[in-house]
Amino acid sequence: MIGNLGSCNSMLITGASRGLGLQMVKDLVKRNERPKKIIATARNPAAANELQEITRSFPGVHVVALDVVSQPSIHSASEEVASIVGTEGLNCLINNAAINISTDLNTVTGDAMMKTFESNAVAPLLVTKAFLPQLQAAAAAQKTTGMGVHRAAVINVSSTLGSIQLNWGDGAQFKSYAYRTSKSALNMVTRCLATDLEAEGILCLALHPGWVRTDMGGPQAPLSPEESISSVLSVISSVTEKDHGGFLDYTGNTLPW
Repeated sequence: MIGNLGSCNSMLITGASRGLGLQMVKDLVKRNERPKKIIATARNPAAANELQEITRSFPGVHVVALDVVSQPSIHSASEEVASIVGTEGLNCLINNAAINISTDLNTVTGDAMMKTFESNAVAPLLVTKAFLPQLQAAAAAQKTTGMGVHRAAVINVSSTLGSIQLNWGDGAQFKSYAYRTSKSALNMVTRCLATDLEAEGILCLALHPGWVRTDMGGPQAPLSPEESISSVLSVISSVTEKDHGGFLDYTGNTLPW
C-alpha cells in the first residue's frame, strides 16, 4: 500500500513526546514526500527533548503544548494550530495519545476505568471537536469529491483489544477492563464522527498499529516502533472514501468490531 504524504499539507499528532507518536514524527521527517507542516503535541514541550532536537533540524515541525484531558489546554492548542495552518486548514489529525492502567477483574477500580475512558475515548472526541474548524477549512479548500489525507482526515489510534468479537478464546488472554473498554468506546466515537462528518468530506477511521515494543506495549511485543509506524503511515497515506468509518490494522486489513 503506497500513498503520497506529500499531498497532505499539514498533520497533527497527539502524544508525540514518546512511543508511537514520537516515532511518527521521526519517520515523517526522513521522508522526501512528507507534510509541509508537522505539528507534534506534548503535555510538556520543554521536557520533550527528542522533539525539540528534531525542530532544530526540520523547521516544518512545530511542537505545541497539549494535555488532551484538559479543556483549557485543548482550547489553547487549537488556537495555536489555527495560526500555524492558516486558511489552508488542518489536513490530518492523528489522535494517538492514550494511557493503559493495568486492570483485571481483581484489581479494576472505578477510578481506573474513568481515567482510562477519559484519556482514550473522551479526549479524542473533544480534541477532534476543537480542531474541527481547521479540518473543515482543509476539506473545503480541496476542489475534489474524494476523501483522504490530501483533503481532511481524522485517524484514531485504536487497538484490536477494543474488538468485542476478538475478545474470546485465545484473544481474551490479555486482561484489562479499562483499556479494552476504552478502545471499544473509541471505535464507536470513530463511527459516530464518520457519520457526522461524511457530508463535509472529512474521512474518519480507527487504526490498530499492532502490538509494539514501547513503554505501553512492553518488551515482549513482536513489532518495533519503526516497523509499526512505517506501515501505519503507508496505510494513512493511502486511505480513501472506501475506508471511511472503518477499523483497519497497520497492514490495511479490515478488523472486526
